[in-house]
Amino acid sequence: MSGVNKETGNSLNAVSRSPVEGNKRVNSGVESGPESQGKVKREGWNELKREGRHDLVRQSSHTASNKATMLAMPQFGLRDNLIRCELLKNEDIYTYLENFSFFIGTYNVNGQTPKESLRPWLGSTSTPPDMYCVGFQELDLSKEAFFFNDTPKETEWMKAVSEGLHPDAKYDLVKLVRLVGIMLLFYVRNEHAKHISEMEAETVGTGIMGRMGNKGAVAIRFRFHNSDICVVNSHLAAHIEEYERRNQDYKDICSRLLFRQHDPALVPLTIMKHNVVLWLGDLNYRLSDLDVDDVKDLIAKKDFETLHSYDQLKRQIDEKAVFVGFVEGEIGFLPTYKYDTGSDQWDTSEKCRVPAWCDRILWRGKNVRQLHYQSHMDLKTSDHKPVSSLLEMGIKLVNEESYKNTFEEIVRSLDKMENECIPSVTLSRREFHFIDVKFMQHQAETLTLHNDGQVPCQFEFIQKLDEPTYCKPWLTANPAKGFIAQGGNVDIDLEVFVNRSTATELNAGRQQIEDILVLHLDRGKDYFLSVLGNYLPSCFGSSIQTLCQLRDPIQEMPLETIRELTLSGDETRPLIIDKPLDIPKEIWQMVDHLYRNAPKQGELFQQPGLRSEFVEIRDCLDTGMPDSLPGSNHSVAEALLIFLDALPEPVVPFSLYQQCLECCSNTSQCKKVVSLLPQCHKNVFNYIAAFLRELLKHSTHNSLDVNILATIFAALLLRSPTKQDLAEKRKTQEFFQHFLVQDLS
Repeated sequence: MSGVNKETGNSLNAVSRSPVEGNKRVNSGVESGPESQGKVKREGWNELKREGRHDLVRQSSHTASNKATMLAMPQFGLRDNLIRCELLKNEDIYTYLENFSFFIGTYNVNGQTPKESLRPWLGSTSTPPDMYCVGFQELDLSKEAFFFNDTPKETEWMKAVSEGLHPDAKYDLVKLVRLVGIMLLFYVRNEHAKHISEMEAETVGTGIMGRMGNKGAVAIRFRFHNSDICVVNSHLAAHIEEYERRNQDYKDICSRLLFRQHDPALVPLTIMKHNVVLWLGDLNYRLSDLDVDDVKDLIAKKDFETLHSYDQLKRQIDEKAVFVGFVEGEIGFLPTYKYDTGSDQWDTSEKCRVPAWCDRILWRGKNVRQLHYQSHMDLKTSDHKPVSSLLEMGIKLVNEESYKNTFEEIVRSLDKMENECIPSVTLSRREFHFIDVKFMQHQAETLTLHNDGQVPCQFEFIQKLDEPTYCKPWLTANPAKGFIAQGGNVDIDLEVFVNRSTATELNAGRQQIEDILVLHLDRGKDYFLSVLGNYLPSCFGSSIQTLCQLRDPIQEMPLETIRELTLSGDETRPLIIDKPLDIPKEIWQMVDHLYRNAPKQGELFQQPGLRSEFVEIRDCLDTGMPDSLPGSNHSVAEALLIFLDALPEPVVPFSLYQQCLECCSNTSQCKKVVSLLPQCHKNVFNYIAAFLRELLKHSTHNSLDVNILATIFAALLLRSPTKQDLAEKRKTQEFFQHFLVQDLS
């Protein structure tokens, strides 16, 4: 079947497909036009081609939020942007609303295969919906799915959905996107397919280091007639006490999930830059401050109003911590989690989970009315019950005659303005200072542009002579280009964020927080902005060799000493101290903390920590205060992984990477390669391997195994000097497994 394509994303092992046969594609969307009928029968599910997998990690990356609506088009200049802006401002003149029905469904299937018809869920409406947005979580819980995103259950559940749709209409599968076990399917009635355009899909993993896709979100965005719609399916952090982690997952998804625009130079669209946002999934918020018997007593009385007052999601929304501006319909159904599989019986396992409304559907935007919100108790495949919401949505349709008249009037007005005026802006400031910038800690300053001219204007930050980009890699202007209506204002955030790719040069003093930005007005003049600041050196992004020569915390050392230590030729230049440390004290601190406090910790190196705790851990390592590491075990574990990931030269140096691949199946040869490592690198390798072997002794408690640890740590200890393919990834894991299954010391 044609139309299968890859989508860029920022999570490990994302899969996206547009299985609409016969449609021309524009940016993975469905092109409007009479020839684009999207004729795919539901029974054609098994014709989908398989596609290659590729790593889509943006490690330790910072992506700015999109603060201003971008109006430029790639093939057009300022004039056309002015026209489009005016058309948007006058949209009410040439559009009218027409109602369409959207069926939204979410189901955590607990790794099961379909065992029953989904018709009681998907076909529960009296009339066929115009569109279906169907989300799944925990599609596959196997290690193969987790590590390599390969699962036959994608096809099995897609078939079950296709067969469960309302029987009184024909539907086209327009888009499928999946991240490990989180999958979203988008179906439309076939007569509507030609009106879908600008289709994009993206994924975000919020698992450990933002890499693992066991938690996170998949999303699509599209234009239907003249309305822009975004649909997000998310699976947030588990466990009753982890509501702050769920809040952080939500915020990460909102900031990191970005949709590309037609022009790749434009700032991508965020979730909130749409007319309507539909958010569904296993949000995992639980009921707090009630024991299981109290909850079941309120359920027996059907006192859902009282029960809902203990709901964590309701409380977090009331506190404006998450989902600001979103609406959720009244809950009048039983909690959807947790049931004994195959029954309507509450959890009778030893854990006896407190029932909760984990599975939710919310929306944001105007002209949306909910017709029903319910669970579906008939389905018993999983320990969750599926949930559905039927929404009636006012979609903007275009009156062609009114559009033509509006367009012509705008063009006449612009002709007059262009002959009379040149653009002009005033800037709120021209100097920006960033004090005490730290590793992976965002700082932002705001520049306000005011259009004080007589004509709308277009601005853009442009490259300086002989420089590849408009700014240094640690700096971002958001938005970097845009449009300002006459008399209007635009706020531009100048954002500084130092990650693994920029920390080393700043630690070494080879780069400073210093830049000049050139702001250019189309048909106008250029403005120059000064950016200055200072960076506090960090052990994150410093080399193993350097850190082994620092007995004191890095921020207690003179900057000149740090710069001298980070010069090239580490192995040959004289040592700063008589006897260097065997391993960096920072690695010892983190590993020792975990060895003493976390050998039996469940989901270690798999459940992320809190960002606020990472900040405290980083500052403790860099300053020596307090004496012991703060934060949870999960936060310390993630800090260790971030530390290893930020090393400018990995524990196994790039020069030995190829040898590791070639000998990965031979234990003695693998041991020989490790013997070739520089002494301090060899010490770190053996120290970490010994620690991980110790963790494996407690696998009955922490549920770790050799495959999990090899997958996580091989990617950090044996980093590829170039882009790593799946075969190489498997070889690095095989190499490191030799050091986990036996003591090679």
